[in-house]
Amino acid sequence: MTDDVALSKFLAYVLRHDPAAAGVELGPGGWVAVDDLLAGLARAGRAVDRARLEAVVAGSDKRRYELDGDSIRAAQGHSQPVDLQLEPATPPDVLFHGTVERFLESITAEGLRPGRRTHVHLSADVATARVVGARRGRPVVLRVDAAGMHAAGSVFHRASNGVWLTARVPPEWISVDTRGA
Repeated sequence: MTDDVALSKFLAYVLRHDPAAAGVELGPGGWVAVDDLLAGLARAGRAVDRARLEAVVAGSDKRRYELDGDSIRAAQGHSQPVDLQLEPATPPDVLFHGTVERFLESITAEGLRPGRRTHVHLSADVATARVVGARRGRPVVLRVDAAGMHAAGSVFHRASNGVWLTARVPPEWISVDTRGA
């Protein structure tokens, strides 16, 4: 693993799951002052300068982070209770979720739940869902009737990296996408 990949994974851990690992606190919207994060990274034995931090953020193919002036945050994926202050948004008619076959029985019974995260993550395209599902084995792509959910009152948000977020997807709005195999 390259040093930048290791740093990116540690940033994701700190900004999404355990800010105390770098001695920082997430402020409103999940934002942290860059100077505080850099000092925290140094205390955690991962000293980097702003230029390297910016390079890691820019090089994140998943666009996991947002830099806004002198603040940084994870775009989504938090297990910490964080209000990302995203406005509700009207989703596309269909969204997708990547998983693996061993979870289908549970999903069919209970729907998609956020698990240890604050939201269920959905993608606007099959290809992205397939990649997400492939992290745990042979992917299965699920179609989510987002238009129906939205019309029934479910709230959706779109993170800056394009990931769609919602609190839960009940099983009646889910079907297996046969193109996802």
